[in-house]
Amino acid sequence: MKTVGFPISHKENENRRAIIPEHIKLMKSPESLHFEKGYGEILGIDDCEYSNLGCRICSREEVLSKQIICDPKIGDADYLESLKPGQTIFGWVHATQNKDITDKIVKNSLTAYAWEKMFYNGRHVFWRNNELAGEAAVMHAFQCFGIMPYETKVAVIGKGNTARGVVKILNMLGADVFQYDRRIEKLFKEEIEKYDIVINCVLWDVTRTDHIISRDDLKRMKKNSMIIDVSCDRHGAVESSEPTTIENPTYTVDGIVHYVVDHTPALYYKTFSNDNSKTIYPYLEQLIGDKPDQVLQSALIIKDGVIVDEEINRFQRI
Repeated sequence: MKTVGFPISHKENENRRAIIPEHIKLMKSPESLHFEKGYGEILGIDDCEYSNLGCRICSREEVLSKQIICDPKIGDADYLESLKPGQTIFGWVHATQNKDITDKIVKNSLTAYAWEKMFYNGRHVFWRNNELAGEAAVMHAFQCFGIMPYETKVAVIGKGNTARGVVKILNMLGADVFQYDRRIEKLFKEEIEKYDIVINCVLWDVTRTDHIISRDDLKRMKKNSMIIDVSCDRHGAVESSEPTTIENPTYTVDGIVHYVVDHTPALYYKTFSNDNSKTIYPYLEQLIGDKPDQVLQSALIIKDGVIVDEEINRFQRI
């Protein structure tokens, strides 16, 4: 049986937790789970609630020595370079879009299972997290912008899970919404000047050399309008996008406010933690027993420092 360590993230405003006691009760091997002291405090969960189920409460150093490290935002973790050959990481990795993360995993001969690569019968296992990213971005960005959604005309680019979350909140709050997908990007560019708010939910194809919204397009947008780039791909769909933080979420380029926070679900960390926990516990059991199903096998992107996901090689050669 393999051991799993759950460290507390040091990323700014990252209060999400991978799993909570409610779902550990459904697991066969809770003694394999090792939590950093104080892991659940932000959620109002005492260490004893984990230990009473058979889990171990440890120091950070002990947690990071376990065979598998589970952390929602593991790609941004400050401890990644300190892990040892043979260890496995399990969380949001985003290695395809971030060569520096890939290099750290390869250099340390780690194995990585990426949540963004987990699909069951074609649907992303973490589809609810993607919806929440869109919902949270809308709620936070409009607060930063200082205007109510029902006063705005909004363009949403994309029709996936993230866009669904965006549109759901916008409709509830009375915005005038029009949705575009990849097939009508040209139409969007023609109509960009109509909108007070433009929201990008397209995961960018890094093989493309163009942009849906170029720097020149900003000059055609409404005065004092805003771009909410939920996808947060640096210079991707939105050429002027630079990822921001919850503490400093916006900046302005050519009079257009940009909101590009790269971990918006962390704003609603209690909602995330509950949804994530009930999704993840069966896959943790598979990793503990070293019996990954097809969902996990397809999410294996790097094995003992060797890249096995051809998408990473293809994109990072560009």
